[in-house]
Amino acid sequence: MALGGGTGLSTLLRGLKRYVPAPLVAGGAAGASGPIADLAAIVTVSDDGGSSGRLRREYRILPPGDLRNCMVALSRDETLMSRLFQYRFQTGGLKGHSFGNLFMAALIQVTGDFPQAVRLCSEVLAIRGRIFPATSQLVTLKAKLASGQIVRGETRISRSRSRIRRVSLEPQRVRPLAGALEAIRQADLILLGPGSLYTSIIPNLLVAGVADAIRRSRATCVYIGNIMTQPGETDGYSASDHVRAIHEHAEGRIFDWAILNNQEISPNLLKRYKAQGAEPVRVDLNDLQKLGVRCVFDHLVEEGNVVRHDAARLTRLLLEEFVERKLA
Repeated sequence: MALGGGTGLSTLLRGLKRYVPAPLVAGGAAGASGPIADLAAIVTVSDDGGSSGRLRREYRILPPGDLRNCMVALSRDETLMSRLFQYRFQTGGLKGHSFGNLFMAALIQVTGDFPQAVRLCSEVLAIRGRIFPATSQLVTLKAKLASGQIVRGETRISRSRSRIRRVSLEPQRVRPLAGALEAIRQADLILLGPGSLYTSIIPNLLVAGVADAIRRSRATCVYIGNIMTQPGETDGYSASDHVRAIHEHAEGRIFDWAILNNQEISPNLLKRYKAQGAEPVRVDLNDLQKLGVRCVFDHLVEEGNVVRHDAARLTRLLLEEFVERKLA
């Protein structure tokens, strides 16, 4: 079970799906076998920017973008349908929209049910696993900044330059999906992150019952730490700052383990990130230990135009530390 949103969650799922056995592939197509009997993901639905934001405002539907990315990540990437779902129109009235977002918006209108539309899209893409929106209610993310200002909307929060004190959802009490809570109860391993702290990870924990379900779960709960800080959201944050914010919003500790990167970033990329106001997340081990968190370190960086987690290496580490060792 993985919780999050944005690029971080889809990167994680892309690595994990290689170890999901073939029966979870629609139609029984041949696939990789491995130690993951089932794979489920809970995805935040507070996005209000880009194509998702436009569809949300025009049709009063939940934003489909993060869910689409996660479904594509769990599909067979080489298939035409996966590439089609990620296709983004470049001109005309549809400029900026992805085909997958439009397809999901149409399904929502036809079925009148967002979770059902997600299930149907998952079948079309023959994904390995299950995906749940964090809630089926239309929600707005709200942040209280250190300056005292209240900011509404994920996009505006991400662009804020004042330290975030706390985030919450509107309406205040948001109902979870029963299937999502059941997936948490059944999980042997629960993963949070990587991803934007206040706009991808924490919003899932603000849905009623989710944090409590994680706390009551028999599962091993692991936080996958971000490699870089995020300008306007986690400026200057250390690893323990991330952990502390998660536990404060979850109203108590929900995980005992953290996976953190200890690989250096190339000077050229560091320079580029610094110009944007970002830096590597500082690992303050003593503070993490005081919070009761046990840490696992590895070289987890995949460098390109941006810094990402190496999905294959991260997955192998997760399996070695929390699956295979438990089975031994």
